[in-house]
Order: sequence, then structure tokens, then C-alpha cells
Amino acid sequence: MQTYLDFEKPISDLEGKIHELKKLAAEDESIDTSEEIARLEVRVREATEEIYSRLNAWQKTQVARHPQRPHFVDYAARLFTDFTPLAGDRSFGEDAAIQAGLARFQGQPVAVMGQEKGHDTKSRLKHNFGSPRPEGYRKAIRIMEMADRFGLPIISLIDTAGAYPGVGAEERGQAEAIARSTETCLAVRVPMVSVVIGEGGSGGAIAIATGNRVYMLQHAIYSVISPEGAASILWRDSTRAKEAATNMRITAEDLKELGVIDDIIPEPVGGAHRDPQTVIDAAGNVIAAALADLGKLSGDEVRAARRQKFLQIGRNL
Repeated sequence: MQTYLDFEKPISDLEGKIHELKKLAAEDESIDTSEEIARLEVRVREATEEIYSRLNAWQKTQVARHPQRPHFVDYAARLFTDFTPLAGDRSFGEDAAIQAGLARFQGQPVAVMGQEKGHDTKSRLKHNFGSPRPEGYRKAIRIMEMADRFGLPIISLIDTAGAYPGVGAEERGQAEAIARSTETCLAVRVPMVSVVIGEGGSGGAIAIATGNRVYMLQHAIYSVISPEGAASILWRDSTRAKEAATNMRITAEDLKELGVIDDIIPEPVGGAHRDPQTVIDAAGNVIAAALADLGKLSGDEVRAARRQKFLQIGRNL
């Protein structure tokens, strides 16, 4: 069943009418509703194009969080072959919020990692809603160091509201784990390509997103804190999240203008959740082009270019 966001009510109403007409035709074959259905389908396409052509920052935040949006496991299943997940940080335990391992991307051996939110209640609890604990970041460090040792390009897919803020996570060194993961991203001598596929929340995102190339899906968001968190801090009122989202400049268009990301990957009309295969293939094409370009550089050049990229952010503002 399709989940509709609050601003999609015109689309919901039209598609509801289409569903009723199809049900009516199925119950009585003497009734021909094809012409009316075709007319309504045209109106649905027009309404979807009109609504999604003028989304504001808060509406994009809602799209980025859509429960039916493709997650890491969907990208892994379609883009990679021979994916072998690796578990544990060799220090404390396993964290299912970050999925990582070795795979082949278009025949090329690579290391892959990303946050997984889960698709239903059971899987969301298993993956802690995509909010990693310290052992998740230490697992990511282990995978990146392994990739560096064996000369494997790194691909990271980012989709998290932020690192888990629980007491246990803090006791086990959450901030230190995030910092060391970010440091490892900067230190490896292999190409690293990062794509924000949903939410890119705070240090929880940048810990595995400090790549040579950083891309965002059209309706993804990337921010230092969630809009609700920013509103709570600035105005002590989380209901002003919409205002915070607008002022924080968290959309792909804003971040490309600011030089934080390299490019935007277009989404199908209506968002990635309406046509997952198309957006996943588009992301794959962008990743392939980036790896081909970065493959021309030596290890030292790859690392130097990555560091310079992040040092340049904000200098031209």
C-alpha cells in the first residue's frame, strides 16, 4: 500500500478514485471505466509533477524520510554482486545499523558500507532505525583499512538521522568513534565515493561520507543536525522544524551551491519511492563514472585531492 505524505493529498485523492474505478470494473465487467481511468491518470501525473517541482526544504525532509524510500539493502541487491557482509568491530560487538562488506561493482572488487534503517518494525529494531553505535563506526574503520590495504575502492551510501545518542553509546566513546572514522576516510589512499540516499544527519553521516566524490539524491537532505533538533536548540520549540529546515539550507540544491557536495542525482517524478530501480540505476551510473575518473590517480593523489576538497569548502562564500 502506498504511503502518502501530507502535501500529497491531491495525488492521494486522485489515485483513490482510480482504485475505486478499477474495483468497480472488476466487479461488473459490463461497466467500462477505462476512459475515466486514463483521464485521472493524466491528472495524477500532472499533479505529481506540479507538486514535486516546488518542494520546500521541509517537504524534501519528509520525502527523504519516506518509509518506502529504497534503503541500503535495496541498493546493495541491485548494484553489487558477490556481496559478502562483514560483522563486528573486533572490540565490542556487531552493530547492524551499519552494513559493510566486500562486493563487486560492475565486475570491479570494492568495499561497500552504509546505514540501513529497515523496512518494517522487526528490521527497524534490528538496525536501530539506522542510527549507529560506536561499534558500527569501528566496523566501518576496519572495512576502510582493509580496503586500503588491498587497494579496493570504497563506496558508501548514507541514510541516517544521526548517530545513536544513548547512554551506552556515549560510554563506549561515540564521539571518538565518529572522529576516527572521519579521520580514516581522509587517510585512505583508495578512491572513495559517497552518496546520500536519504537523510544525512550530523556526524553520524559524515563519519562515512568524507569521500573524494560526494553526491546526493535530488530529494535527500544533509545537515549538521535534524530540523527538529535545531528548532529545539534555537527556539526551544521542535514544532518550528519547518522554519529550521528552510534556514539551515539542507537540500541538495543548497549544498551543491555551497560546495559541500559535487553533484545531484535526479529522482523520478514523485520521489525515489515511486520508482526505486530507476533511481538506484542512476546512482550506479554516477558511482561508476566517479570511480573511472578517480582510477586515473595514484594513491597519494587520491588522498591529497580528498583532503583538499574538504579544505576548500566555504572558502568561496
